[in-house]
Order: sequence, then structure tokens, then C-alpha cells
Amino acid sequence: MYESTRTASRRSFLAAAGGTATVGLAGCLGGGGGGLDELTVAHMPIYPDLQWYVMEGEGYFSEIDAEVSGQEFGNGPAIVQALGGGDIDVAMFGIVPAMIAIDNGIPARVTAANIREPMGIMAESSFHETFEQQGGDAFATWEAEQGEPFTFGTFPQGSVPDVLLRYWLRDVGVDPESNDSVEIIEISGASSVWQAIANDEIDGTSIMEPVPTIAQAEGSSVTMLRTAAEVLPGQPAAVTLMSDAVRDSPLAAQFLEQHVRATEFIGEEPDATAEHVNEGIGMPVDRARNALDSPLSNFITDPNEITDATQVFSEFAAGNDQIDEQLSTDEIFDLEVYDSL
Repeated sequence: MYESTRTASRRSFLAAAGGTATVGLAGCLGGGGGGLDELTVAHMPIYPDLQWYVMEGEGYFSEIDAEVSGQEFGNGPAIVQALGGGDIDVAMFGIVPAMIAIDNGIPARVTAANIREPMGIMAESSFHETFEQQGGDAFATWEAEQGEPFTFGTFPQGSVPDVLLRYWLRDVGVDPESNDSVEIIEISGASSVWQAIANDEIDGTSIMEPVPTIAQAEGSSVTMLRTAAEVLPGQPAAVTLMSDAVRDSPLAAQFLEQHVRATEFIGEEPDATAEHVNEGIGMPVDRARNALDSPLSNFITDPNEITDATQVFSEFAAGNDQIDEQLSTDEIFDLEVYDSL
């Protein structure tokens, strides 16, 4: 049986992605020690959580021996808080808040990935040639020519886009903390990142779909410089985390079976998937369809594909004091549920 608790069937994707409000929490049994006859699934109205909207739209939850209720949140920290209160059984959100939840002692592990390498480093097109010639020194050249530092705008420090940006800068020999030629400003939400690009307020970003697709459609001068696959192969982003109570029950494998179905559906039925994007998160069908052809749209379920790169994010999370110390792969992941399918 499936019950949707979304307050509206259509939402503006960009507005929702930039929002901070959460919906009211419904009680669930995962944290209370009772029987698991229902699952409360936290998710966000973002492209990397697309499997949720396919599972919902295609009726896949009818194959699970529990009543599935969805709770939509505007950000990862709110999901962590709900997990801590025992209100959530399964969470589809970013790898960094997943690690924060685990570090806080919440009994849960990541059992699936939703997407791999979904971020892109975008920059003013006039910067591309200089960067290809000079590498990290191109930022000093930019500052000398423009009279101001190269400004990146992305999600707050410690978020997945921010970590990828800082990892890439470090890889090209640039320390944004000490290099005056580079500035990183925090912007909350994809809609706000796009507005900053459109208003010429930033020179580059680290961001996921649909912003690159929108920027291309609108003829923006900020274009793709590097994809995540080129920067950090296997880069994690949104994942599926399950409470220990769910992982110890048959529902874990049942849920992942439907997750796999949704991943396969995205790859095999892009037109129908675009309709689910429109219905679920309000992105226009034509742009949703174009975004599915993006090199950033690498939807997966197998968590083994992101374990190595996740250690980079664990290192950064520890360095940012988001978690007490770097978490090991075994502390973050439960690979057995997927491997048992």
C-alpha cells in the first residue's frame, strides 16, 4: 500500500530546491521498536533523488510489504534531525548529512547510491582557455585582468557541491583559504545559484542538474569546465540510508529492488521519466528530458560504485568539524543488502 503525504503534486523545482521549510512529520515505527508495517521515507525535491519520484509515479511501492509514506524536506540537516527523533526509517539525501547522522550515533547505514558523479564545475567561458593553458595560475591571471578575484558561488561549506569544488581546487594547486585570487561564497539552493549566474554575480559554480541544462538553454556564458567524472571518479552525492531496524528486516531488500527498478526505468524510459520529474518536482518536461541526457545524469543503485570516493568526503567532513573523525567505509555503508539482491 502506498500513501503520499506531499502537500502538492506539482512544485517549482528550483523554488523547492532552494527552500528550507519541512513538512510535518508523521510517526513511524522504525525508531520505536514496534513491527515494521510501515516505512516513512524522507526525500528532497532534487534531481539526485529522482528514484523516489519514479517509484512513486510508477506505483512500485505496492511491491513492498509495508505502507510507504513520503516526507519531503527542504534540506539535509532537517532530515538528520528527524532521523534523530526516530521519525524516519529511510532517508534519500546527501552523503555528507548521511555521515553526520551516523557520526551522531543514529543507528543507520547507507545501503544504496542514487547517483554518481552528478556535479559539474562551471566557469565563465572566457576563463576556460586560460585555465587549460595555465592551470591553477589562471585565477591570478583572471584577477589581474578583471581587477577582482574569481568568485565561485555554491552550496554552503561542507555540502557535496562545496566539497567537490574544494577538492578540485586543491588538486590544481589552489588553496581558497589563502589564495586571494579565488573567492567562494555560500548560496543556498539551486534556484539561487542559477539567479546568481543569470545576474552575473558569480564567475563559476559547482552544481548539479538542472542548473547546467538551464544555463545552456538560456545561453549563459557560464559553461561546463569539468565534470565530476573528470575531477573525482565515483563522486557520491545523494544516497539511500536505512535505519538498523529496516536493514534487519526483509523490507530493506524489497525497497532496494524497487530502487533498482526505478534506476533501470530512468535509463530505459527517459521520456516517461521526464514526466515524473515534472509531476514530482515541477521541472518543465522539455528541460527535464534534456537534463537526462546530461553527462551528470548517472543514476545508479549499487553503493559499491561510490565507496572509494566517499572517503574524500569523509575526510573533508572531518576537516570541517562536521563529524568527529573520518568515518571508514564499514561505518558508513551496509553493502550486504544490495549485494544480496
